[in-house]
Amino acid sequence: MPKLHIVVHYHELWLKGGNRRFFLGKLITAVKKALEGTGLERLHCPGDRILIEFREDAAAGPAIERLSRVFGIAYFAVARVISREDADTDVNTIWRAAWDELAPAQFATFAVRAKRSDKSFPLRSVEIETLAGRYLLDKLREAGRDVRVNLREPEMTCRIEVTRGSVLVYGRKIPGAGGLPANTAGRMMCLLSGGFDSAVAAYKMMRRGAHVSFVHFWGGGAQAGDSSVHVARELVRKLVPWQFTAKLYLVPFEPLQREIVARAPETFRVLLYRRLMLRIAEQFAQQNRSLGIITGDSLGQVASQTLHNMAAVGAAAQMPLYRPLAGDDKMEILALARKIGTHDISAEPFHDCCPVFMPRSPALHATAADLDHSEAKIDVQSLVNRGLETATQERYRFAAGQVERVESLRSTTA
Repeated sequence: MPKLHIVVHYHELWLKGGNRRFFLGKLITAVKKALEGTGLERLHCPGDRILIEFREDAAAGPAIERLSRVFGIAYFAVARVISREDADTDVNTIWRAAWDELAPAQFATFAVRAKRSDKSFPLRSVEIETLAGRYLLDKLREAGRDVRVNLREPEMTCRIEVTRGSVLVYGRKIPGAGGLPANTAGRMMCLLSGGFDSAVAAYKMMRRGAHVSFVHFWGGGAQAGDSSVHVARELVRKLVPWQFTAKLYLVPFEPLQREIVARAPETFRVLLYRRLMLRIAEQFAQQNRSLGIITGDSLGQVASQTLHNMAAVGAAAQMPLYRPLAGDDKMEILALARKIGTHDISAEPFHDCCPVFMPRSPALHATAADLDHSEAKIDVQSLVNRGLETATQERYRFAAGQVERVESLRSTTA
């Protein structure tokens, strides 16, 4: 049985000009981490692609599943590999490999697409396509199959790529995660609620190369359904494979809420909760040398997410705030949550701290001055300090296909 080979194509990295080497290096590092334990033997870069070679006992399934979560990959494919020596000696080895690739598949129309990155190969791309297409059509007719050539919208496309060291032949393109490689944009801190929105917001920023840590504010008991802690942990476990490591800060929030309830106007309660969360998250962000804070706000989705209220809450933060879902509706958010696997976790029952002591008529058009005035009777810094002092920190990592919680401690330092 031939060794498993996978060819990886990237797209957006080509836009990086002189910085392409940095991004490509990060992509290669991510591919190696993702494939730990799958039988990876060798990885090299012939032209504008990555070719991965596995040991003879390696299975395709686990490798495909892992690569589908690597940001920066446009698409990849299990490829048949012919050495250039064999291809240069007998070009028919390429056509035979193409037939082996297409023969098991069912399709009514097909085309051949060739790319010759090594111009020393004697046949041009159009000649490769013509000769391979003629060979495949003859073999298909010999097999009694009613198949036609369709160059515009083929059901099956056989791809032939000639590189300096080898010729790659494959038929099925597997979509990649797209975006930019993990850990290329800097660090960020995400307010992780346990609901659908914040996990999706974190994913969208991770897809742009940000490395995200999480802070979760919880209330209630410690059992499933009583507290949101179990949901936050599972969400982090689901997101860690996309970026390989993460920190989760858990802050008991209900005692701090009671202080706000006792001293602030009812109509502003939720907005004051969120300002306090931002201030605490900002301290953790600074400790982690983060460059910004992510929230799951979607414009107009709830009373605290009107333009006025988001501006009033955001005024409490010194760091930049990023709201990647601001223009998304709930259906779009839920669809992405299903795609990345966080939907069913967020759908579990849990005790959300924000609706505790919910005002009967929450403000829709608060100003920063309104909230500043409401906080005048509250020792805000004392509440921030209590949040920091009572928080616990957990560290997670993805290694050899598994997510591990490697550390849990009570600490206000990174």
